[in-house]
Amino acid sequence: MSIPVATGVPARLPFADRCAALGCVAAARLLTRFSPRTLCRVLDTVRRGARPATEPQAARARHAVVTVSLRCAGNGCLQRSVATALLCRLGGRWPQWCTGVRTEPFRAHAWVAVDGRPVGEPDDTRLYHPLLSVPR
Repeated sequence: MSIPVATGVPARLPFADRCAALGCVAAARLLTRFSPRTLCRVLDTVRRGARPATEPQAARARHAVVTVSLRCAGNGCLQRSVATALLCRLGGRWPQWCTGVRTEPFRAHAWVAVDGRPVGEPDDTRLYHPLLSVPR
């Protein structure tokens, strides 16, 4: 991906990156229909052999995913997180994929993290207790 040095995020996605992101969003849409157990097994299989993703790599993948998909840019956190992880994997990397809950108020959320820090997520994501995770 072409990246301006100042922000770390491309201003406009090149055609190849857009196509890759769209493919990952489509695959994520299918995968999110699986049971949580099956989804974790698939993601665990996909991540094998990948090197750990860095925070800028995960942020670029997340940016690409939300750029090409309105659902992922909005409330589709499960699809967004799976698509982000898959896009990282296309580059030979893997972030930690997580899903969890919080109790006050009760909410569920899915995200990707690097070194335990959620990437591109609001600060309150740290209040979620991870229930499922596919490590780096």
